[in-house]
Amino acid sequence: MAQVEATTERVIAADAETVFDALADYKDTRAKLLPEHFSAYEVRQGGDGEGTLVHWKLQATSKRIRDCLLEVTEPSDGQLVEKDRNSSMVTTWTVTPAGEGRSKAVVTTVWNGAGGIGGFFERAFAPKGLARIYDAVLANLAAEVEK
Repeated sequence: MAQVEATTERVIAADAETVFDALADYKDTRAKLLPEHFSAYEVRQGGDGEGTLVHWKLQATSKRIRDCLLEVTEPSDGQLVEKDRNSSMVTTWTVTPAGEGRSKAVVTTVWNGAGGIGGFFERAFAPKGLARIYDAVLANLAAEVEK
């Protein structure tokens, strides 16, 4: 099994604290940021950053739906880590200043891919598809905080 990784980033016209606070707000803001690939969104514990337990289903393709139960940690300033209890998937959100009134948001997801021919196709196509999904989340985030 090889590790698969998908990364996308966006510069947002809002300060890093505002962007991070919006991302960490699982109770209210996060659900508004999710495109149609996400369903069954539910905060099960907490709701603001560290200590949050959140559930959703991620439909990456027409046939592939991943049931995610994510534990949220904040290992350092400007960073959220979502570890899926149901798989090896880990998503890291990093928000850093990018000049006056701007920030850069980077999202990276890694997981242990399948072996064999299925794993080959997963490594070839899944990162691009997941990057598109998270690019939509970042676009929605920018629209939310740049109001």
